[in-house]
Amino acid sequence: MRRPAHERRSYNNTVLRSKGRTDEGIREDTKLVSINRVSPVSLPGNPVKTEERDGWTVVLEYEAEGSGPHLIDLSHRPKWDVQDTDLSNITPRDVNIPEKPGSCVYDKGILINRMNRTQASIWHLSGILQNPLKDNGFTDMTDAVTCLAIAGKGLFSITEKLCPLDLFDPKHATPYLIQGPFAHVSCQLVVMNRKDGGGTLIFTCSRGYANDMVHAVLEAGNTFGIRPAGENALDQWISFSENP
Repeated sequence: MRRPAHERRSYNNTVLRSKGRTDEGIREDTKLVSINRVSPVSLPGNPVKTEERDGWTVVLEYEAEGSGPHLIDLSHRPKWDVQDTDLSNITPRDVNIPEKPGSCVYDKGILINRMNRTQASIWHLSGILQNPLKDNGFTDMTDAVTCLAIAGKGLFSITEKLCPLDLFDPKHATPYLIQGPFAHVSCQLVVMNRKDGGGTLIFTCSRGYANDMVHAVLEAGNTFGIRPAGENALDQWISFSENP
């Protein structure tokens, strides 16, 4: 539903409020009011380092994170879907969209996942986003989905409890996308890397399943010592090498 004229969201996450207009049609007493954006995810633990970013309060580090495995909330990270009859003509941030469904590419902090012939998802995982993707065909999904990462040793064993699919089939070159059920919820699952039963899995699902998903992952990972971790832990695990 379209907002009333006195309250409109601008592109920098603010709301314009006005008491009226002058005879010239210019707003009077216009104020910019910040919008607080709230993650659908609530992780247990005590945040020790946070950062305000684009209206989000981002947890960078939790107390007693340990060495992993980790559960990391990435719901605040910008995400888009893009659709076109010919995706080869679209290069988000000058990165080519993979041709084969299920294939992914990670470059310049952007993860692009080819979903099917006409659709791809784009997740901004690292670095500062200078300008949002606003061209025709792009849909901002940031506030619509939950995004989590499970990373560290024991990842395979944790996910086996939650997913009937073979997420770590060695025939796939990382990163790769699998679309299917995870904890009985339809998800996009991207295996970023793998090594010796560990690695990094990043996945999205509908925002409404956030709390149930967190509960399921923590319960499945309890035996393996899974702990909540802040965003700073992600870079460590994304660069986790598959090579000896």
